[in-house]
Amino acid sequence: MRYIGSKRALLKNIDSILSYHIDGSEQTFLDLFAGTNVVGRYFKSRYKIISNDLLYFSYINAKATIENNNELRFERLKKIGIPNPFKYFNDDKNITLDSHYYEKSYSPTGQKMYFTKENARRIDFIRDTIDDWKNNNLLTESEYYYLVSSLIEAIPFVSNITGTYGAYLKKWDNRALNKLHIEPLDVINNDKSNKAYNLDSNQLVKDIKADITYIDTPYNNRQYASNYHVLENIARNNKPELKGKTSIFAWKTLRSDYSMKRRALNAMEDLIKNLNSRHVILSYSNEGIIPESELIDIINKYSTVKAEVHHITYRKYESKIKSKGNELNEILIYFSKSSQVVKTHNPVAKKHSYPKTWKPRLKDTYIKSPLNYIGGKYKLLPQIIPLFPDRINTFVDLFSGGANVGINVKANKYYFNDMNYRINELFRFFNKHTSNELVTMINKRINEYGLSKTNKNAYLKLRRDYNKQPNPLDLYVLVSYSYNYQFRFNNSMEFNNPFGKNRSSFSKNMEEHLRMFVDKLHTINAKFTDKMFDKFDISGLSSLDFVYMDPPYLITTGNYNDGNRGFINWGKEQEKAMYQLMDNLSERHIKFALSNVLDHKGRSNDLLKKYVKTHNNIVVNHLNYTYRNSSYNTANKESDEVLITNYDPHDYRIDTLF
Repeated sequence: MRYIGSKRALLKNIDSILSYHIDGSEQTFLDLFAGTNVVGRYFKSRYKIISNDLLYFSYINAKATIENNNELRFERLKKIGIPNPFKYFNDDKNITLDSHYYEKSYSPTGQKMYFTKENARRIDFIRDTIDDWKNNNLLTESEYYYLVSSLIEAIPFVSNITGTYGAYLKKWDNRALNKLHIEPLDVINNDKSNKAYNLDSNQLVKDIKADITYIDTPYNNRQYASNYHVLENIARNNKPELKGKTSIFAWKTLRSDYSMKRRALNAMEDLIKNLNSRHVILSYSNEGIIPESELIDIINKYSTVKAEVHHITYRKYESKIKSKGNELNEILIYFSKSSQVVKTHNPVAKKHSYPKTWKPRLKDTYIKSPLNYIGGKYKLLPQIIPLFPDRINTFVDLFSGGANVGINVKANKYYFNDMNYRINELFRFFNKHTSNELVTMINKRINEYGLSKTNKNAYLKLRRDYNKQPNPLDLYVLVSYSYNYQFRFNNSMEFNNPFGKNRSSFSKNMEEHLRMFVDKLHTINAKFTDKMFDKFDISGLSSLDFVYMDPPYLITTGNYNDGNRGFINWGKEQEKAMYQLMDNLSERHIKFALSNVLDHKGRSNDLLKKYVKTHNNIVVNHLNYTYRNSSYNTANKESDEVLITNYDPHDYRIDTLF
């Protein structure tokens, strides 16, 4: 769900900061300004979650996904012939309307363009039907909130807006022309008595205690109630009188003091003063209403430890007009309101820069490709994937390589495309066999040839046999015993990587990576294609789809880019063709992300820098990564690794960037 201020991209940072301080005895996690509940859902598997937000649509989402632990069966609906309410709602044949309130309020029927007439009618039908079912005792309380929240989460994906509901677009966005389709929400059962509140946070903290508290107040003058008035109105469904060009209800009672310059500082002090929590993390921004120095002074006034401040540069716009203020920092502040001694990993230095000190346990979070493919993004996944859209229908990995990125993305459908058809033949082979079958075949091949870390002749014999009759199984076994586990072909498409003496083998780690990858592959709807990037058909993609590009880097010298190796080499012509593709995607409001480097080993990617400067819709996300451990690079030169997107990766807005 697109939501200003969403902290999805900061979840790993928040988790990492907490990990330095918690001792394992913590039981409760309070999410005071929950919004879309993305933070509460992230921590729900570990703690009892207490969620709170003043907006009702946030509250019902918490009732559905935080407070609720149950698999909902809708037994009462089954008795009246509706076994699946989602199929019922998504079938237009079932639409009957007693009210046209939302159609008249938000569609061309009432001279508004938030939704098409057809989608507004679907909203009328679904929302009123849910209330009818509730009034007729056909839904449990959890089922009621679950269905309403499922509708609310579906609405932004057919809304004709730039990200918020402060105004609608004057022309139809492609996204808005899609049919409203509601889907079940994911719910984690943590076997704990979670609780959702719909109260003023400053009042709630006077009556509640938590081991961990996360605070994410509004930090600028944008009022959430007015920016999301359409969702709030649909969630409440009390059909008030609407006024003005934006069809807004009387929302003043939902105003937040934190979005008012003359009240924000006092509200923050009152909140922190009355807070009762062992561990507290507060999110803010360097562009916030409250200056950072004053915020720190308030915290230190009431905290039992000095405030620990972490700055995260999470968005940097590059445009034609240079601005000194183009860098936006998220501030994460750790403190405590407990007399209990709190651990600190660095009691002297109180300022840290993330993600340099952030070392996530990759193995516990992400699946690693079983292929050691040059340029693989496994180590960058904790920084890249949080910047991807929350909801993806079709994910296109246009230069998929070892598929490290795509296998870790959540989507309904996947395309893994790469011109290296030998790699994709291997993945297609994986997709046809279970992990047990593959391991059995691999070990059988190893025994047949007598492969080991020292038997070079056996390796060379297998390599000769493979080049005479290439097949995916032998290619994978070859790579398992080759130098650095790498894929390398000559211009005749013969595998020519040397033997990895005393280093390479089909180890337990390789087997584990293979099993995890293959098991995940079998759970997704994936297709592997072998096209040049500019030949891949994007005509069927829509605004709900997402394209990720990780091409060969123009200014680096990995072995995929030091000669054709049987494939077309990457040069300026290919680079420019990719930029044209990116423009085509932007024109169609299809989100994309591009991995690349702006500078490397003293070289500058001038083509890419020019593209960034001449396109105001581009966002440059600078990543913390160098190629110091790569054998083909020197250790004394930094690389500016970036993820370039045509959307704001924190609220996924694309329209306002044009």
